[in-house]
Amino acid sequence: MRVAKVFQEVRAAWKRCSATVRRKVRSWAMVSSDADFRLRCKIVWNLVRGESTQRISQILGCSLSQVYRVARRFVQQGVIGLTDRREDNGQTKVDESYQAELLRLVADDSPQDHGYRRPTWTQELLLLVMEQTTGVRISQSRMSRLLRELEIRLGQPKPVVGCPWKKARRTRRLRRLERLIETLPKGEVVVYADEVDIDLNPKIGRDYMLRGTQKTVLTPGKNQKRYLAGALNPKTGMLTWVEWDRKDSDLFILQLWRLVGRDYPNAKRIHIILDNYSIHSSRRTDIALAALGSRVRLHFLPPYCPDHNRIERVWRDLHDNVTRNHRCRTMNELMKEVRGYLETRQRALRHEYAKQCAV
Repeated sequence: MRVAKVFQEVRAAWKRCSATVRRKVRSWAMVSSDADFRLRCKIVWNLVRGESTQRISQILGCSLSQVYRVARRFVQQGVIGLTDRREDNGQTKVDESYQAELLRLVADDSPQDHGYRRPTWTQELLLLVMEQTTGVRISQSRMSRLLRELEIRLGQPKPVVGCPWKKARRTRRLRRLERLIETLPKGEVVVYADEVDIDLNPKIGRDYMLRGTQKTVLTPGKNQKRYLAGALNPKTGMLTWVEWDRKDSDLFILQLWRLVGRDYPNAKRIHIILDNYSIHSSRRTDIALAALGSRVRLHFLPPYCPDHNRIERVWRDLHDNVTRNHRCRTMNELMKEVRGYLETRQRALRHEYAKQCAV
């Protein structure tokens, strides 16, 4: 297509368009959310205005061949020629079945299930295994985009220990605890209880940092510890806790007296859902429970089921917001931050549960 002929044919094609289409092309050249489509509209509009192909190439930062290609498509097809033509490539490779298989692969399999020695996935291994299982081969850049689209992230796995109970027994126990909460008699209270360690040596976690650099976290060297025992009311969102310098039966007994004497003094009975840690069933704890009579009743979760203890989420958030990568130099300074966070979290929980009850 010669230069003079380009202007003639583009202007002729422009004149064949209706006034509405011309107005839309000018608008698309300015505000279209599709950058490639916006560029093609700008090329046509500048050709209609009489700008040279060389000048358009310089202003818009595109090649001369692209200017001629867009002009040819506009002359031959009109406005339709400005749209993305990838739909003409045939049936898409990444269809719903491909996406479903990728989700299943990441969720349920490891490379070792498919004959590779590496235990963790990489994009290269995903490409190879997906080609073996589906017969479809895509580029690594497409796989990278697909992982983002499906919200498949590169994260850190959580270590867990399998529950030694049979599945039926474990399910029965968990359902019984749920029924306890749902059918709680009037005047009685249920709480989830657990303990957490607070270390002066900071837990190390991920953080943003500049490329080529690595942040440092200064540690005191000699570690110190403090322990909390907390109780979360799943019906009201009330969160209470006690502190102790040892993680022993005295810590749990202190929590029991706190619940009975201060937190719920008028409750007929306090049901405590907790794990099987030794201090919850020690001889000293049994003596304290006997002294409390029928005021307190313990309900044990199946072994190794921390995700079913609702206060565990509070402890995870405490570490994320306070203890991970912290810069406190003394235990008193760190505990001040811990108390401040828990008090704020307590107010937020009460507000959230109040809103749910209002609905």
